[in-house]
Amino acid sequence: MNRIGIDLGGTKIEGILLSDTNKVIERKRIQTKQEEGYNSIINRIVKLITNIRSRSDKECQIGICTPGALDLETGILKNSNTTCLIGKSIKVDIENKLGCSIAIDNDANCFAMAEALLGAGKNYDIIFGVIMGTGVGGGLVLNRKIHHGRLFIAGEWGHQVLYPNGRDCYCGKKGCVETYLSGPALEKDWQKISNEYLPLEKIIETFENRSNNFYDKWKNKFLVNFGIALSNVINIIDNNFKECNYLYVSIDLDGFTSAHAPGVSAPSPFGFSVNFFRSVFEHVLKTKNVVAIDIVELNPVYDIDSITAKLAAQIIDITIKKN
Repeated sequence: MNRIGIDLGGTKIEGILLSDTNKVIERKRIQTKQEEGYNSIINRIVKLITNIRSRSDKECQIGICTPGALDLETGILKNSNTTCLIGKSIKVDIENKLGCSIAIDNDANCFAMAEALLGAGKNYDIIFGVIMGTGVGGGLVLNRKIHHGRLFIAGEWGHQVLYPNGRDCYCGKKGCVETYLSGPALEKDWQKISNEYLPLEKIIETFENRSNNFYDKWKNKFLVNFGIALSNVINIIDNNFKECNYLYVSIDLDGFTSAHAPGVSAPSPFGFSVNFFRSVFEHVLKTKNVVAIDIVELNPVYDIDSITAKLAAQIIDITIKKN
């Protein structure tokens, strides 16, 4: 039996068709278009699945990973940066349109599990996965099992308060990490500092190697915020991080960047450069007993959308066994 994995993001939806031996048969990406509302997103997901399923010569099982805290018992979504999904029975609605059962979990949980089973965390018992994109998410894997927590919000570091009484967040709080470290937040910061809007990837591409006062101010602000937020996570998990002698940064085949350390993995789907990530993690590690940072290339490495889509497909097996 083949498997279909769908990674639902705030900006795009990635779909992948895997054979029963995990060979990629088909892969496709479309825009989420969340401004068109919940029903539009559901229809786009269903259309993508139908399109991909048509390429399979076998019956398919389907897994979906989505931003936000998902109650696996009710299928109700909360705290999603794609706000039109909040309070919706996304699992039931997709199943009704497809006419079959699906497995579903949080995208950061799927990513963290991917690293625990397939990637940088294979040799470690505790994995914390960091996603920085349209939102800021996190997933926690303990002994090769996703830790959801009682309220299904375990690992959601994006909604720790970084600054009390800070920026408004859609979750109802103020000063959440996501309101300072997400791609859209960083783009707004750049516009405020420079009086010019640029996509985040363009900011890095243009100024990383020929910085100016605007860029230095913008980047240093990011470094401080990222360092405080991630260091708190590392301290809470306390996963023998002091034993790490190197922090590795890998460049994947699609030009995205991932940073790995024992028990910590952080993808950047917003186009951060290797040098940018080097300076970021050097800042984070100032208070940690890590003696060096190095650059390695892992080959092949898939971008985060492909990994989470793959794991969305693979959580089917976990869900079936659980039920």
